[in-house]
Amino acid sequence: MNETKSLCWQLQLAAPCQEVYRLLSTDAGRESFWVESSVQQGDQLLFSYPGGEQLAARILAQEPGRVFVLTHFEGSRLSFTLGERDGGTHLRLEETGLTAENEVENRAGWVSVLMALKARADHGIDLRNHHPERHWSAGYPDN
Repeated sequence: MNETKSLCWQLQLAAPCQEVYRLLSTDAGRESFWVESSVQQGDQLLFSYPGGEQLAARILAQEPGRVFVLTHFEGSRLSFTLGERDGGTHLRLEETGLTAENEVENRAGWVSVLMALKARADHGIDLRNHHPERHWSAGYPDN
């Protein structure tokens, strides 16, 4: 029997919960720090990543300003929970249902995504290079 793994990261942002939620829950928001392209139709999402990788995901739950949950690669479940703390947003990211191999790669990958989110939310900048050959799978810390 294959044991599933989970991971959790927390991040403190200066930006308010509503702004962080907008970045997570809208196509334009996700495209500003996470994916090259995001197309939402109802609860279905199609993400395109640098290097051509795509993901068909589904929104499982959303509570504006507080919770955004979706399916992720290989059937894992990705949860973003937001709360007000210290004048900004405390974000908790949890991914469950991972294989042991995916847990190791995703743990590192989420650091890249979360730092890009912080740069965008708190400083209005995009850390990514947007080069089709310089992406995570090619050894670049770019989501």
